[in-house]
This record gives sequence, C-alpha cells and structure tokens, in this order.
Amino acid sequence: MAENPISGELSSLSLNKNGGSAETNRLVVCFGEMLIDFVPTVSGVSLAEAPSFKKAAGGAPANVAVCIAKLGGSAAFIGKVGEDEFGHMLANMLKENKVNNSGVRFDPVARTALAFVTLRADGEREFMFFRNPSADMLLRESELDVNLVKKATIFHYGSISLIEEPCRSTQLAAMSIAKKSGSLLSYDPNLRLALWPSDDDARKGIMSIWDQADIVKISEDEISFLTEGADPQDDSVVLKKLFHPNLRLLLVSEGKAGCRYYTKQFKGRVSAIKVEPIDTNGAGDAFMGAVLYCLASDVNLIQDEKRLREALFFANACGALTVTKNGAIPALPTKDAIQKIMAEAREKKKQSENGSRT
Repeated sequence: MAENPISGELSSLSLNKNGGSAETNRLVVCFGEMLIDFVPTVSGVSLAEAPSFKKAAGGAPANVAVCIAKLGGSAAFIGKVGEDEFGHMLANMLKENKVNNSGVRFDPVARTALAFVTLRADGEREFMFFRNPSADMLLRESELDVNLVKKATIFHYGSISLIEEPCRSTQLAAMSIAKKSGSLLSYDPNLRLALWPSDDDARKGIMSIWDQADIVKISEDEISFLTEGADPQDDSVVLKKLFHPNLRLLLVSEGKAGCRYYTKQFKGRVSAIKVEPIDTNGAGDAFMGAVLYCLASDVNLIQDEKRLREALFFANACGALTVTKNGAIPALPTKDAIQKIMAEAREKKKQSENGSRT
C-alpha cells in the first residue's frame, strides 16, 4: 500500500475556476436531505445539558453541493423542504452559495426536517431528529427535475432518502436516469442509525444499492457496521466484502489519520494534515465535496494513481480546514485556503526531512 508523499502540485489536476474544462461546465448534482441543524452554543455537552442552540443549514448532500460550489465548481441540489421559513432559508442558502437550487421542491404540509446534534465530552456525536414525516421524505418521482439529473457529470446521493417512500423510489428513479445519461454515480451512505427502524433494516437498505455506485465513500465505523464487526483496517475485508465489479473508486475516510483508496488497479493511503479541531461536523462532507470537485474536472483521475493521490491530499486538506471552525457550511474553505495549508504542510515535511539528514 502506497504511503503519502506530500508532494506534487495541484496544477497537474488541471483544476480551474468552474470545476470543468474550458469547453464544459462539469456539473455535480447532489440528491437527498437538506435540514436545519441545531447545535449547542456550548461544546462538549449532551443535548440535555445544552443551555441553548444555534441553527445552521445541514444535510450531507447539501453540504457536499455547497463545498463544490465554494471551491469554484458547478453544483446543483435536488431535494424537498417545507413551505416554511426554514425551507426558504435553506433554498436561499444554496442560491447565496452559487448552488443551482432549481431542483428544490416545497411541501405545503410537511415541515422542513430538524436535527439537534452535539459532540459530547467523550467525543461521541449525539443526534435527535424531528421528521414525522419531514418534507425531505416526501419528494415524489413526478417532482424530479429530470433535465437537471441528465446534465450531471456526477450524481451524488446518500442512504437517508432510502428509509421511507416516496423518497426511496424517487432516488432510485433519479439514479437510473443519471446512469442512463452517462453520469458517474457517487454514494456516501452517511449512516444515521437513529433514523432506521432497526440495525438490520439499515444494513439491508444501505447495501441494496451498493453495487450500482461507481464511487463510494465510507467511514471505518460504517465498514464495521456493514460487515457486522469485521476489522475496518483489513484490506482483504474491504476488498472482499465491499468492493464490487462495477466500482471504480472506494474511499475510506479515517478522520485525523487521512484516507485510504481502492481501485481495480491500485490501493493506498493518503495522510491528513494536522490541525487543532474545534468542530468535526461536516468534515466528511467537505472531504467528499473536494473529491467530487476534482473528479468532475477530470474523471480520468481515477486511473492515474499519482494524480488521484494529489486530489485526495487536496480533499484531506479541505476536511482538515473545515474542523478548525464551527458549523459545517460556514466552515467550508476556499480553494486558495486549501492550497495555502497544503503548501505549508509540504514545507514542514521538507524541513523535517532536511533536519533528519543532518
């Protein structure tokens, strides 16, 4: 397994202002939930202990879309919110961040989903969801912006939309349309056990669409869950139980340790950049958004290990910067900020290597 040299310039990725080539606008369409997160104003406490909460835009697919747009890429979001103040706030948030929100629908009856989330003192995240049902669960196939789906270079989604009808059938239909239109399918399960009827339902639901994806991003905890306790660090577990014939790229996010990557031709690990974390919310979405931003610019990165590693180092840096500020979307960095921290990391590595030689 290849280790991580902090070398190579992003110029070899051919990234540019709009995330695509000069001739094409490479669009990433993100499908799924968009909601309001309520985060305690005091860190390291349980939800019950929190004295007050601050609202923030949330939902993994929406976070990914905003990340891509903030990096200068082309992104759109498809999903449903309530015809309420929070729903319009979220739709406007997308627009303000230059995400195409033409695929957003408003439900006249169901409310926008709410989630209370905190990072406890023991480091575990705690969630409490309000969706009985919420608007995101009620997106119907007839409400899909089919033309928008067909324009996607990459169609990205999670598993939360698979939990209930009619959204499950809508997601399956959108995936089929995207695949037939030549899009790459990108899947981040984003396991939220509290939303599923049971562990077994979650495992079956997540795996029900596993073999359709071209790109999968998964965490070590999710590997343990989906394989029912197998060692998430064991390459043979990942390759035998989770890699499938249609898969072009499997990514394992390892938090402060970085990430692992698996393709049909090669596998390896890319180290993270060390930072002082303040809020880990949205780090995985920032990582995924940066990966998709790079791949939308040039999907052939998957076949070139050196350039893929550079893209993953860029994505690790994006995730690292996100945890240095509060909130998910407000903390998402610009491309300039990412390139700056990458340059600093390369310089530190160079100085360390020179010091070890003397």
